[in-house]
Amino acid sequence: MKNLSKVLLFSLLTVISMQAFAQKIGIQGGINLANMVAKDDEDTYSDDFKWNLGFNAGATVEIGMGSLLSLEAGVMADTKGLKMEEDYMGETYSMKVNALYIDVPVLLKVGPSLGPVKVFGAAGPYIGYGIAGKTTVEIAGEKESEDIKWGSGDEDDVKPLDFGAKFGIGAEAMGFTFGAYYSLGLANIAVDTEGGYKESTRTISFSVGYKFGK
Repeated sequence: MKNLSKVLLFSLLTVISMQAFAQKIGIQGGINLANMVAKDDEDTYSDDFKWNLGFNAGATVEIGMGSLLSLEAGVMADTKGLKMEEDYMGETYSMKVNALYIDVPVLLKVGPSLGPVKVFGAAGPYIGYGIAGKTTVEIAGEKESEDIKWGSGDEDDVKPLDFGAKFGIGAEAMGFTFGAYYSLGLANIAVDTEGGYKESTRTISFSVGYKFGK
């Protein structure tokens, strides 16, 4: 709970501090394709993981820094996780992990205006915190779901704090925005790190939105 409070406070302070200077306030939403990398010092275990469909939604504030540059911060609800299918003793075994995070990206955007359309590239850090989620396992037609246990204890599933780098490209026209982004998780969210074991998030996002302001 202390880490969650810190992330929420960071989110609030980021938005408040930028909102005082913001030239544009926006809303956006779309779909996520989420995956994870799992490996240790000897092997990579995520080669068979597949991209899992989810969503993103949130609000942004943007400060202009001239004709080509701007700084954008957001508070986003992002789904992360993975899915996997394999044969197990003659039966199909499948697993889905759907995890909901609150992410706060701060992106530097660069791009020119081409008539009424502004195109941009964006890059910057993000910090996130897992707040809910489920793991669903199905084998031989039997399905079972369990809530994700967030924490760093022996009985927990995954550490909730995530951070990394986010990159994107997009366009804006008449207030509408279109963007494609890639989030590279740099945090090791694995609880058990014996043998150098690591788990980190990967997310591809596609979003549309609308911005109010100049």
